[in-house]
Amino acid sequence: MFLRTLSSIFVSIFACLGHAQNTDWPVYRGNAAATQHSPLTQINRENVDQLEVAWTYRTGDAGDKTMIQCNPLVIDGILYGTSPKLSVFALDAATGEEIWRYDPVTGNSISGVSRGLSYWSNGSESRVLFTSEHHLVCLDAENGQPIASFGQFGKVDLRRNLKYPPETLSLSATSPGIVHENLIILGSSTGEGYNASPGYVRAYDVIDGQLEWVFYTIPQPGQPGYETWNWQEGERYGGANVWGGLSIDESRGWVFLAVGSPTYDFYGANRIGENLYGNCIVALDASTGEYIWHYQMLHHDLWDYDPPCAPSLATIPIEGVPTEAVIQPTKMGYLVVLDRETGKPLWPMEERRVPASYIPGEEAWPTQPYPVKGFFTRQSLGESDLRTFSTGAKEDAYEEYRKYRYWGRFTPPSIEGSLAFPSTWGGALWGGASVDPIRNTLYVNANELASINRLRPVILHEEVGQLYDAPSAEPNAMLGRSLYALNCTACHGADRQGIPPAFPGLAGIEGRLSHEDIGSIIRNGKAAMPAFAQFSDTQLNSLVAYLENADELPALEDSNLEGKSRYVLAGYAKFIDSKGFPLTAPPWGSLTAIDLATGDQKWRIPLGEVEELTAKGIPKTGDRNFGGCISTASGLVFIAASTDEKFRALDSDSGVELWQAKLPAGGYAVPSTYELDGRQYLVIAAGGGGRGATPSGDSYVCFALPE
Repeated sequence: MFLRTLSSIFVSIFACLGHAQNTDWPVYRGNAAATQHSPLTQINRENVDQLEVAWTYRTGDAGDKTMIQCNPLVIDGILYGTSPKLSVFALDAATGEEIWRYDPVTGNSISGVSRGLSYWSNGSESRVLFTSEHHLVCLDAENGQPIASFGQFGKVDLRRNLKYPPETLSLSATSPGIVHENLIILGSSTGEGYNASPGYVRAYDVIDGQLEWVFYTIPQPGQPGYETWNWQEGERYGGANVWGGLSIDESRGWVFLAVGSPTYDFYGANRIGENLYGNCIVALDASTGEYIWHYQMLHHDLWDYDPPCAPSLATIPIEGVPTEAVIQPTKMGYLVVLDRETGKPLWPMEERRVPASYIPGEEAWPTQPYPVKGFFTRQSLGESDLRTFSTGAKEDAYEEYRKYRYWGRFTPPSIEGSLAFPSTWGGALWGGASVDPIRNTLYVNANELASINRLRPVILHEEVGQLYDAPSAEPNAMLGRSLYALNCTACHGADRQGIPPAFPGLAGIEGRLSHEDIGSIIRNGKAAMPAFAQFSDTQLNSLVAYLENADELPALEDSNLEGKSRYVLAGYAKFIDSKGFPLTAPPWGSLTAIDLATGDQKWRIPLGEVEELTAKGIPKTGDRNFGGCISTASGLVFIAASTDEKFRALDSDSGVELWQAKLPAGGYAVPSTYELDGRQYLVIAAGGGGRGATPSGDSYVCFALPE
């Protein structure tokens, strides 16, 4: 126990100073400052090519489109991780031998997204905390058994304390909470439809699970920011959630939130205004939840440009003066860099006029913040940004481009279809960024995938109700059509054809699944699909009835859709050809090093290789990637993430690839590195599947130098 106490002291020192020695990986993304950097140096440029597999642990529960996105913790020689079906386990970090395993659900039937866990210790006892479905669960770190005195028999229902009746809410938490003293501070994933849960941030006592404080990311009457919404009576306001994790400045005792977009994501007639604290970086007192400052990176989001990860905290040179900063990667493909004390931009941000919306009822905010540096993707999409080579598909990139509206970065969604770039599919994602404090360099992987934002109006069935109250009528396929339009079209399309393989088509599902199986998947979720537990039995059966009988229902005439009070995204359509390749010029996926002293790029390389195109003689394009990178003091950057299922080591100063290994499945996670008994290890979850559109796996693969 003494070693654990000593370890926690070292963890605190490393989080504050950024470069103190630390052999563990004790917090999601490495440390409380979320820098994804290790001071370890045993694996270096000269010997990295000698890395070999030290051990492999297979969880044994991979399924159809399951995934592992977990960044495992390593503390005092024990590795803690999660499986595709969200079991939690502890391994001997030197050998991969299982110590204990906990299944949160009898029969281990759930699946979903878990990016990590949280760990707490007071020197005499230690606890592992994680989320399963809508519960926060607390386990004894020694044996993996629930702590019965925590909440209700080891669980806290996260649907409570969110203003609305818990049974009408559906939420989970894909990223782990962060521990501050005896508190665990937690965000959530709320869904993105009109009936989404609100995304308030909450702190719970790690001893008994009692709620200690709430920060209302959607302000309540009388609270600052309430005036930035045009409230409509009877509406349910949701989202504005912190889904990518949190970071803490332990010396100040401040927690930093990267708050997502309010719902509905692409149409905001019911939320006209700037919509604080949506799309904001917010600083709070970690002990009390008291507001300190905020900075809004995007006003009245219409593009689903929510910040994808917790900001990184680092000290960077500003005009030669070391300055404590908050660094936020964005889906827009640039960094927002703020003064940690005041929340004011350290790198200039300019408010510029942006295009207006032509959708009835919508009022796009007239200006948006624009950076002047810190870019890690292209920032425009003109004809010169289209690809000039053929993939063998029939589409012509220029003809396709001219079909849609594009007036710059903030072109609003439209009925005809508007291009967005790098789009909600692009820029930085939940894997975050790595900050090397010695080199004053940030490393971030990104996607550059234009999307087509096309809206369509929705006829609301009279039984839908503005608050989604349970209807009294019998199941009705017409009611199901409205529910489908409001909740399902973004992923599965208005025509139910989906966007394979990430989002499967639902046309003809009645021939593949039973009525009960369809309802179960909707109610409980599956793989990357969230649960829709908020539907009443009548609503659920109505939605299933629609899916089973959609082709037999009368078609909707365009004249019947005009002037309706709701608009939805017709589907997460990508600007790609019929073979699935982007119509934009490469790189489609990249890894970039940014000089934090200047904001300039040091280097940028394509990340990932499409072997089909390489065989055609097309230079390396990069490809869609998930997860993130880490850096080490020895001058290396490690990243898997790419759909070619390879794990790579790059030179920190040049981006030159020094080593690669083929994984048993895609490594769509952030790796961890640690040292035990003088030996440095490097581990990555190789779970594939999900939206990576590659086969699912169940492995954690650990590498080390030969003994």
